[in-house]
Amino acid sequence: MAEAALEGSQPVDLSKHPSGIIPTLQNIVSTVNLDCKLDLKAIALQARNAEYNPKRFAAVIMRIREPKTTALIFASGKMVCTGAKSEQQSKLAARKYARIIQKLGFPAKFKDFKIQNIVGSCDVKFPIRLEGLAYSHGAFSSYEPELFPGLIYRMKQPKIVLLIFVSGKIVLTGAKVREETYTAFENIYPVLTEFRKVQQCKALREAKGTVILWKCSTRVYVVYEYDE
Repeated sequence: MAEAALEGSQPVDLSKHPSGIIPTLQNIVSTVNLDCKLDLKAIALQARNAEYNPKRFAAVIMRIREPKTTALIFASGKMVCTGAKSEQQSKLAARKYARIIQKLGFPAKFKDFKIQNIVGSCDVKFPIRLEGLAYSHGAFSSYEPELFPGLIYRMKQPKIVLLIFVSGKIVLTGAKVREETYTAFENIYPVLTEFRKVQQCKALREAKGTVILWKCSTRVYVVYEYDE
């Protein structure tokens, strides 16, 4: 059987996702060329959903609610769209921003739309020994817990950067198409299972013997009380 359940009833094609886990897309960054010069001050004054502070940043920041995204609009006519959850949403949002600029009286076009970055995330549901992973994959890994709690893994093929946390949470960034995100995760998953952290648990008894405690790693749980 080539399918398994993920998050309840959503099926996973195990022929494409052998791990049984599909990373969730969290942010799509795209660019488009409006192919005209823009008066950013005029846009900021006329558009209700725009802000412009040239001393802080040389672009108008515009937002729409559906799809929930943010656009950076530059005087050159270049635009960056962020915040969409899919490639289709990103393109739809970019078209909406272009339409807003057109309605403000600028001869905006919609040229050279391109996805520049896809950010995905997932949870493998088990803790990971980051020190061991960093030691064994030193050519690809950067791990400095004093500066950042995650391990930075720079995969060569596909060219994806992964942030790997001890909790089992994974962030993947740098993809141009979503298949690169999926491939990168399937490549790293066997490595993560190799460095799965095994929690050693042991039962502890208080001195007077009134409470049984169960200790896993640094946490202590009360299992049950009893009377002698």
